[in-house]
Amino acid sequence: MRLALYTGILLAGGYTCLTPALAADPTGDWRVADGVANIRVAQCNGSMWGAVSWEKKPGGRDENNPDVSKKNRPTLGMPTLIDMKKKPGAEQWEGQVYNAQDGQTYSATITPVGTDQLEIKGCVMGFLCGGETWTRVGPPIPLSPANAMAKGAPKAAGAAPKAQGATAQSTAQATTGATAAAPAPAGPKAAGAAKPGQKGAADPVGDICLLPEIAGFAH
Repeated sequence: MRLALYTGILLAGGYTCLTPALAADPTGDWRVADGVANIRVAQCNGSMWGAVSWEKKPGGRDENNPDVSKKNRPTLGMPTLIDMKKKPGAEQWEGQVYNAQDGQTYSATITPVGTDQLEIKGCVMGFLCGGETWTRVGPPIPLSPANAMAKGAPKAAGAAPKAQGATAQSTAQATTGATAAAPAPAGPKAAGAAKPGQKGAADPVGDICLLPEIAGFAH
């Protein structure tokens, strides 16, 4: 059984200068096997999570979700790897994977293979197992205050930890002498608040740990 998480998404860019030091790190952006999706993986509140970070055909909806309230949710930013915990003594994480093609959630594992591949396997009730290999298109994501404190972030809009890209903005303001900006809004768009031309300015997803479905997950 092949785990095609979502059809209708494309590779946004590539990173070719990856070093052996990145081995066994599942965080970063990954291209799914059929090249139609980028999945961003990050450590959020002690677990690995993944969410759709780029779409080939913008405007996709989770129409196959059995939960009627989610059928109209955007596929961009949709969680796909759910609450994955590291297995003791192994460079492998296990949890659940959501398959938007059939609206079902399966038991799954992710295993880094070298520096630029991520193997994902899923099973239905312990059998009918299958999987695919994703290719790295973005570097690992360092653990940040936003990652560690994501669960409480949406409840404090003005005091939310800065997402990726915000540091660059602050540095630029300090250098130019510009007046300090107002607190970044809570939620995934905070990471895209960088000035035009800065990395992250066109990123509509940002820090996936701030996505409501991940930040509010009850551990």
